[in-house]
Order: sequence, then structure tokens, then C-alpha cells
Amino acid sequence: MKTLLFFLGFLSLLDAEILDVKIAPFSGSNQFGSVKILDQKKLAYKEINGIGFSEISDAAYNAKSQKLYFVGDEGKLFVFDAVFGKKIETLTPMSASVLGSKAKTFSSADRDSEGLALNAKGEIFISFEGKAKIGRFDDKGSMLQSYVLPATLKDAHNYRSRNKSLEALAWHPTYGLLCASEWSLKHRGRREQVLYALNGTTWEFKAEAEPKSAVVAIEVMDDGNVLVLERSYDGAFAPLVITLKKVYLTQCSGNNKKCKTEVLLKMNSHEGWMIDNFEGLSRVSRHRYVMISDDNNNFFQQTLLVYFEINEQGDKR
Repeated sequence: MKTLLFFLGFLSLLDAEILDVKIAPFSGSNQFGSVKILDQKKLAYKEINGIGFSEISDAAYNAKSQKLYFVGDEGKLFVFDAVFGKKIETLTPMSASVLGSKAKTFSSADRDSEGLALNAKGEIFISFEGKAKIGRFDDKGSMLQSYVLPATLKDAHNYRSRNKSLEALAWHPTYGLLCASEWSLKHRGRREQVLYALNGTTWEFKAEAEPKSAVVAIEVMDDGNVLVLERSYDGAFAPLVITLKKVYLTQCSGNNKKCKTEVLLKMNSHEGWMIDNFEGLSRVSRHRYVMISDDNNNFFQQTLLVYFEINEQGDKR
């Protein structure tokens, strides 16, 4: 009987859509420098409303409506009912849609959606790789407006490849939409990363020293500075390194406005971190955020949602 109950319990876990996980190395504490991990989930949905749930590339949260939005690489928008307290208290899928215009869905060449942001009104903004663009969308996935990019971002030849363009997007209360390319533009050094406002204002900062370090998500913090999520991956035998760091928009100097950065947390798969391809980041309340991973539509990878708090100073550089 015990064996049967264990087997039935195991089968129920296989069918579960949200599972508890632990990404941090074994420790008696969930506090790692300035970051405290509050909750960790694996999202194992196969489909939501008939649309495959995979390759999640960014997240955005509307605290007033308690809606958590996810955008996927293949032009998909998912909406969850989500409540965050000491833990993730509620996480329930509400809708799923395919991005497009009111007339038709985007073609495969135009739907590589990567960045997601909400403004104070709850309006939805999405950035795209491939043909770099930013649009405003309704919660059914229809594009309502497109935006003119600064000249340097409009020219496709400036990007290191079609797959390294507008990866990250955030809304700033002062500057409006901020965006960043995954890798620096061709005319810059490999580690010379830049945050761009649509009015042409820029802020430069150094990418991390790990090989192929890429900006994969950005979010505006409570004090108006920017939280950056960087990922480094250089092949199957190299470590996957995920870095959370703060870029101080108000502490920039020199002709290029190079900004001070502060590493908050560095997660290295060769040091016991059970991480995956984290690509999305969203503020959910004061000092609290979630990050989510892209499973690359690969059986061996996972969609991980990590809820964390930033409550101390990091390592200033």
C-alpha cells in the first residue's frame, strides 16, 4: 500500500503545473549578500488556453490589478492572477494570446518578443529582436501603437546579430521607456553596455567580465536606478552565470556618462546554483522582484520563477 501511495504521489507531481524548487546552494539561510530569496517555483504548464507555455523571455507586474504578465520568444502574451506576500500566495493563469495587429498575427520574422514593461497606467509595452521594434499592446496581444527608435537602434546593421538586438525593456517614471540590446552595438567595445531612452538619452555601464555576458532584462528600482539581469553562457562545459546588479543613473561621469554599478548577486552553476536561462525581471512591490527563466522549449530546461527581495548594500565597484 505504501508503495502504491508513493507511486500515485509521484504521478501527481508529474502532472503538477506549479512545483516548489530550490535554486540556491545548500545553506541555512536564504540571504545572499543584498538579496533574500523569498520563494521559488517551477512553472510546468504545457498549454494555457490552447497556447503552448514555453520560452518565457520577460515579465511585468501590475500591483493594482494583481496581474502578472509574461511574454514569450514566439510572440505570445500570458496573463496570470498573482498575489505576492511573504511568499507567492496566488499564481493562476487567466489568459493567453498571440501577438499581432488587429488584422493579423505577426509573421515568424516579426514575433521574436523579448522585453516587456508596464507604465503607471498599466499600459503594456513589448520590445522585439530580429527586426528591432517597440510597440504598445492591449492585454489580448493586439498592437495599438509603434514607437520611433533612436537612430542608432533603428539601423539593423548596428547590432552584432539579428538575435542580439532589443532584449530588455522597462518603464521609468522620469525617462519613459528604457531599453537595452543583448550585446553592445558594433561600434562599442564588447563590455560597453548602454541603456537607451527613446528620446536619445543614454547611460553607459560595464558588462560583467564573464565570457559572452549579455543584458537580458532590466527593471526600474524604487530609487529610480536600474536593476540589470546579465547572463553569461559559453558552451556546455562552461558555467552558466547569472548576475543581478544595480546601475546608478544618477552617478555617471565622463563624456560617455559611464555609470557606477553595484553587484548584488552572482549565481554560478559551477558553484552549486541550480539555475536556468534567466531572461525576465519585474518589480512586484517595494524592494521585491521576480525573475523568470526561458526553457528554450527544451525538455532538459525549466521555467523557473524566483521571488526575491533586495534589502542590503552590494559590492560597490
